[in-house]
Amino acid sequence: MPAADAARGRTALVLGATGLVGGHCVDLLLADPAWERVTTIGRRSIDREHPKLVQRLADLGRLEEEAGDAFAVDDVFCCLGTTIRKAGSREAFMRVDHDYPVAAATLASRRGARRFFLVSSLGADAGSRVFYNRVKGEVERDVAAVPFEGVALVRPSLMLGPRIERRIGERVAQVVMPLFSPVMRGPLRKYRAIDALAVARAMVRLARASFTGVRIVESDELQRLGG
Repeated sequence: MPAADAARGRTALVLGATGLVGGHCVDLLLADPAWERVTTIGRRSIDREHPKLVQRLADLGRLEEEAGDAFAVDDVFCCLGTTIRKAGSREAFMRVDHDYPVAAATLASRRGARRFFLVSSLGADAGSRVFYNRVKGEVERDVAAVPFEGVALVRPSLMLGPRIERRIGERVAQVVMPLFSPVMRGPLRKYRAIDALAVARAMVRLARASFTGVRIVESDELQRLGG
């Protein structure tokens, strides 16, 4: 950790704190003495109370107007994400999984944030013919273009853990995928299902390392970092 960080303590902002990875990020950051303040921004509050925690309610489409000052932090953990089914349309999905993260990164950079962590997805590719993968690739591309000291593009495989909303396909996959994990070795390791806590733990450990540049973190590396 740089001397300046160690001297004053670090500050973090979590977007998507009501989600699977975001909730774990909040808990880990609150428990870590390296961060002296943890701010969340969302449409609803989370069920946490802590001296280090600051919760801000805001419309994600109006971040600058409603919570722009909250982006003056060291580290931003962007854990926003939805499904086309939940969003209701491709356009709404694009807004949550691309437009909001890019707007947040732009605002954070202007406010002096140093590192940005984006939860993307295995298979992200801006040139993909698969809509979901293409959107994930486009958000990676556009966030990476925003000037930060460090950007981590985190690409987990299927994430394990309890979700608030029901995703029938994911629930079935969460039961089946771990059965295949022992035979998924070598290049196939990144396709193993991964616990959401391991993803969050890997992100926080990367933040503690204070890396620079753009770093793509595939799911097998997340397993190693977050294990």
